[in-house]
Amino acid sequence: MKICLRYLGDPGYQQGIGQELGVSQATVSRTVDRVVNSIVAQSNGWIKFPTTNYELMEAKRIWQSMYKYFRQQLV
Repeated sequence: MKICLRYLGDPGYQQGIGQELGVSQATVSRTVDRVVNSIVAQSNGWIKFPTTNYELMEAKRIWQSMYKYFRQQLV
């Protein structure tokens, strides 16, 4: 997980990340692939995008109430 988070946080050269974390480039590549595929496989149960106009407006309202700074730019 640490390898994947490091790569996703600052995607650069896998070899450099591997050297930083003491693993090979191939290990970085396999780890990122496995972790991302695992997240994608479980995403339907955790991530839901609005599909109706009502759901979209409700999501926008909730987001704006949490982040008031951007409200004027979004309306």
